[in-house]
Amino acid sequence: MTSDCEPDRRSWLVRNRMTLLSAGAVAAYAAFVEWFWGWPALLRQWSEIGFGAASSALMLLIATYFIRCYRIYDYFPNETSGRFLPLLRVTQVHNLLNIMLPFRAGETSFPLLMRSEFSVPLARGTAALLVMRLLDLHALLVVAVVGLVFGKASIALWIIWFAALVSPLLFFLLKDRTIALAHRLLPAKLEPVVDELEAGLPATLAAFLRAWGMTILNWAVKVIVLAWVLAFMGVAPLAACFGGALGGELSSVLPMHAPAGVGTYPAAIAAGAVSFGAPAGKAGLELLATAGVNAHLLIIVSAVAGTLLSMVLGKRR
Repeated sequence: MTSDCEPDRRSWLVRNRMTLLSAGAVAAYAAFVEWFWGWPALLRQWSEIGFGAASSALMLLIATYFIRCYRIYDYFPNETSGRFLPLLRVTQVHNLLNIMLPFRAGETSFPLLMRSEFSVPLARGTAALLVMRLLDLHALLVVAVVGLVFGKASIALWIIWFAALVSPLLFFLLKDRTIALAHRLLPAKLEPVVDELEAGLPATLAAFLRAWGMTILNWAVKVIVLAWVLAFMGVAPLAACFGGALGGELSSVLPMHAPAGVGTYPAAIAAGAVSFGAPAGKAGLELLATAGVNAHLLIIVSAVAGTLLSMVLGKRR
């Protein structure tokens, strides 16, 4: 009897592993928020923003998770075809682990989850993640700098910005020559990195344009929403709002990421805003500290809500 139950139990665990992992990640995250901030305190701070504005920002941030998921869905068409909702849950668990774990340690979960759920080879999943992260970093910088360029109203700056915007396309068109040049010029110990980048690139120009377009759209929505929230909370000028959004998101993309972004995310928002023209006096820094914490809490709640939504949609498929 016991021997019959064991295979059934193992089979159930295998079938429901993503649901269990998702639920565990959400529970751990919710417990962490309660321990560090407290959900009542979070809701009180949001009441200062206003329910309508906070809800709109939250929905737009959750929408970016669908954009991210579609980028990966299109990146691995053979493996993920017809399985968008299971992929959404994978990407949300990966996102939660990325936020919770320090120094971007959660990134390692992506190739592992893709291999487990979609049979994507580990090397290919890792290479694709590396390319997507480079596109993310480029898009984040390009989108956030719009606030600074817009404030200057300089044609020369707009030309430089546009050149930076299309630089990944130029790289892709010249990828064979660029990779060959990198092999010749870079030290031998960096050749594996170059090989991984080559393996992670989309196979066709159309596939690259779709991935690039989804990346720009994702970060445009996220940065604009965060800049809007910061502006709503009194951060000025407009360039400082974009600078704050850039600083906060850079702190989450780069390795200097504390667990759940505690401390580092709001501090990076303040640093970015000051760098882009926000007042650096005592009153200005106090305002930036409050705005940074509220924006950070918005990111945290959107991650939890997005994962819960992916679990609900996954059960209805």
